[in-house]
Amino acid sequence: MKIKSLELETVCGIKSPLPQHDQIEMAFWGRSNVGKSSLLNALWGRKSMARISSQPGKTQTINYYHVNEICYMVDLPGYGYAKVSKELAAKWTNMIEKYLDTSKALRVVFLLIDIRHEPTKKDVEMYRLLYRKGFNPLIIATKSDKIKKGAVAKSVNTIRKVLGADENTPILPFSSVNKEGREEIWEYIDMFIETIPV
Repeated sequence: MKIKSLELETVCGIKSPLPQHDQIEMAFWGRSNVGKSSLLNALWGRKSMARISSQPGKTQTINYYHVNEICYMVDLPGYGYAKVSKELAAKWTNMIEKYLDTSKALRVVFLLIDIRHEPTKKDVEMYRLLYRKGFNPLIIATKSDKIKKGAVAKSVNTIRKVLGADENTPILPFSSVNKEGREEIWEYIDMFIETIPV
């Protein structure tokens, strides 16, 4: 897909009402600092549309990006490493669960996992949470440029095993540096837009 228009249309905090759309929503989620903002910017061919920070937990809102006026890409707050109180983290979790439960247009969730490490307990917990809510998340294994090419397949197998994902679940190695995996991710996005009704 060629990006013709891109707008950060809605930003929702903990107490904000969540919008309802008649176009497909695709959410991007993962632990803090896994590279969500870098992924989105790489997909869009933008440098800073989604804000990037070296400080984990920078995304503290649900951000709705309207792409080409045909779909929404939704950037969810990260989980895990953010240096916030348990009370605030719980509020973020409740906000995300509310979104997962109430969005009428959400059809796809991309779950980002750092390819350099085994999925954390929190990664597994969130993967299972998505499954319980009726989603079969696609996995994006980020930061693939940080490991040797020969180690990618082994790391992907480890992610699949630890998460308990079946063989049909896509796990897509991705690098925001060399853009590995960018076209494959777009192929899935285009397919969802064309084939999944809202």
